[in-house]
Amino acid sequence: MAKRATIKDVAEAAGVGVATVSRVLSGGSASPQTRERVLAVAAQLDYRPSALGRNLRQRRTGGMGLLVPDLTDTFHAQLAEGVLACARSAGEPVVIGSTGGDPEQESELIGMLLEQSVDRLIAVPSGDEESWAPAIRAGMTVVFADRLPAAPPAEEDPAVSAVNDLLLLDGAAPAPARSKPLDVPSVVADDRGGIRTAVRYLRGLGHRRIAFIGGPGHDRRAAAFREAVGEPVDEELIVFGTGSRDSAYAAASGLFQSRPDLTAVVAGGNVLGEAAVLAARELDLRVPKDVSLIMYDDVPWAELCSPPLTVVAQPGRDMGYRAAELVLRSGGRRQRSVVLPTELIVRGSCGPRR
Repeated sequence: MAKRATIKDVAEAAGVGVATVSRVLSGGSASPQTRERVLAVAAQLDYRPSALGRNLRQRRTGGMGLLVPDLTDTFHAQLAEGVLACARSAGEPVVIGSTGGDPEQESELIGMLLEQSVDRLIAVPSGDEESWAPAIRAGMTVVFADRLPAAPPAEEDPAVSAVNDLLLLDGAAPAPARSKPLDVPSVVADDRGGIRTAVRYLRGLGHRRIAFIGGPGHDRRAAAFREAVGEPVDEELIVFGTGSRDSAYAAASGLFQSRPDLTAVVAGGNVLGEAAVLAARELDLRVPKDVSLIMYDDVPWAELCSPPLTVVAQPGRDMGYRAAELVLRSGGRRQRSVVLPTELIVRGSCGPRR
């Protein structure tokens, strides 16, 4: 028997994205040329989207999914290792996807996982709460790891979720406007406690102008930093990158150059910590003599730096394992979220303010 065409096949043949195909087939917005091309390819491939609804109604499962922003990130790799270890012990296959930190790409991957009958998912989310609502309404069991989806913007995002479109194709109603936060279990580290401990340690060394470098998903860590430094908060000392290494480096370098009076930095993740080390070296700033540095995440290279980095360690592998346990044990019951402890590991990258 010939393999049944999928929405990805249609997208590839038409030279467009999965989200575009789902918009066209559900009557959403698209240019006349794109609409005509997609419809022609769908007819040629005999694409029938009804498999999604049928598979969900029958509760057939193709294992569990795991979505992370970056598989090359050391922390995400540790988290994935924990998920795989738990799944292996349970005899469950795992489909892994990298979203690149892009909410639209994340929605496309969720749609493809649903098409493949994967109805259990662990995710380090990139999209906001609105973008996750359709997957949950479709019956997917979701557990968030490491961070939670951001609250949606005040105005509705013009990009239509691929998952929502797939539901429309099956005759289901789209997700209504969000009226309350998503009720989804999560496994996260104690960001508030970890950041507070880091700031208190730097304060004890005499530092007063302490900066924070954050990235996507670090809203809770930034909020904890503001709380820890107290009023008045110098917002110029809180900067964000977009997620890439180049963006992280630009954020760190710009911070060091615009605020030469800062004496210490807390980096919100290992990519940001790496960027801070490189930027300081490029600008001839000595660690810890000129600037003290604490990084959130303990990764192998942190001990190999000169000097070795002081870190807030969070249990990445354990986080993945616990998230997999939650998603496997769901069984229709509401699972309780888990908060894992962090630990400040003091090394050589922090010194007294001279």
